[in-house]
Amino acid sequence: MSIKASLSIPYAKLLMKRRKKWLNNPVETQKNTLNFLITKAAKTQFGRDHDFNNITDYATFKKQVPVRDYEELRSYFDRMIDGSPDVLWPGNPMYLSKTSGTTSGAKYIPITTDSMPFHIQSAKMSLLSYIADAKNADFVGGKMIFLQGSPVLDKKNGLNVGRLSGIVVNHVPKYLQKNRLPSYATNCIEDWETKVDTIVQETIHEDMRLISGIPSWVQMYFEKLLKVSGKSTIMEVFPNFSLFVYGGVNFEPYRHRFEQLIGKRIDTIELYPASEGFIAYQDSQSEKGLLLELNSQIFYEFIPADEFYNDNPSRLSIGEVQIGVNYVIILNSSAGLWGYNIGDTVKFVSLKPHRIIVTGRIKHFTSAMGEHVIAEEVEHAIQKAILAFDLSVTEFHVAPQLSPKEGLPYHEWFIEFDVMPEDLSSIHPVIDLEMQKQNPYYKDLREGNLLRELVITPLKRGSFNAYMESQGKLGGQNKVPRLANNRKIADCLR
Repeated sequence: MSIKASLSIPYAKLLMKRRKKWLNNPVETQKNTLNFLITKAAKTQFGRDHDFNNITDYATFKKQVPVRDYEELRSYFDRMIDGSPDVLWPGNPMYLSKTSGTTSGAKYIPITTDSMPFHIQSAKMSLLSYIADAKNADFVGGKMIFLQGSPVLDKKNGLNVGRLSGIVVNHVPKYLQKNRLPSYATNCIEDWETKVDTIVQETIHEDMRLISGIPSWVQMYFEKLLKVSGKSTIMEVFPNFSLFVYGGVNFEPYRHRFEQLIGKRIDTIELYPASEGFIAYQDSQSEKGLLLELNSQIFYEFIPADEFYNDNPSRLSIGEVQIGVNYVIILNSSAGLWGYNIGDTVKFVSLKPHRIIVTGRIKHFTSAMGEHVIAEEVEHAIQKAILAFDLSVTEFHVAPQLSPKEGLPYHEWFIEFDVMPEDLSSIHPVIDLEMQKQNPYYKDLREGNLLRELVITPLKRGSFNAYMESQGKLGGQNKVPRLANNRKIADCLR
């Protein structure tokens, strides 16, 4: 074990001990966070418009600050983007993180001098949590790779603009710089296919021990590595590879294929980073869920998903949540976000400490006839089939077919297999039955003869990458939505 690795273990244990101060006091920690945010932003345009000086508690806050999404807060964001200071948070933002919006085109999410450190701190704590929990710091002595966006920043009215993963590159701690790949020049390559090819050449002879990125793009990197190296598994290329760090999607549908590519099962760490804030990270290899970052200048609210579209839905603080309820997560933060709906849904799997799983997007669902199927359900169902039939799935998408040429409506599953199964017909009923177990509304429609058994449409290799490229979204943080309530994506995949 290297000196750096041996020192990492006691350091990690020390930080875990300090973390317990807020872990053991979640309600008080969040109350203090809200007070800090309200006090600091009181003189901003948003603070004056919403009478922050007279907010005395969470109940008052809810009365004066409604829940809104980007489009509903557009007037504030536009003033901030135009360069006006003190709009949502004191001063001007440090960065604008550019993301793709569905209804509003490009969105520009502020990252401030107050919020930026927590993006880095949370990533650091995820690795230190692993070291303390697994008592393993071997990866620290080798090379690490982060598949991410370009660090090159644009300017918009004097403000630095870039993708979150690219912005973060500019803040990698110095002690990680020597171990980190790819090179800055390679990270700046915009074309994703060219970038991955170059990364393969830069890393193929290195001692890679930690690899991080969105699973679908890391899978592409692994497949290219094996093709260039002529090896059968990633462990033959990188014998000391021991840790995979990912975020953005549920890894379980990919796990089987990754184990085939790697050659064995290795430890993984799941992260929940967003342009709006680093929300949670996996802190244990044995406990389910991601530790919610309650002490990172983010005050969280939770709205039960089945109430979200009501006129007056419940808004809950951390002390009011329950295990197993699907919530829409709402953020208030030192980035200048207020009552902000990021569109994600989560469930708590533990309250001591508060751990969550990401269940999907409130706008990403399939509900042809009121069944409201969510990502958690389809991911669980396809995982069941993967294990039952030893399948290798690259990616999938589910959409309703309400106007079939014949027969009843159905859900169409577009699945890109790495290796085409010999008998697709035997897979349909397994997924369909699992969907009925997961979703009682789906079961009622099936038993009531209103929906027929789902249909699997197999896609040739590269279909999803081709679709993403056609949309200008190949690589980086971009992901294919697992679900849709229309056939916009489905018709492009056919």
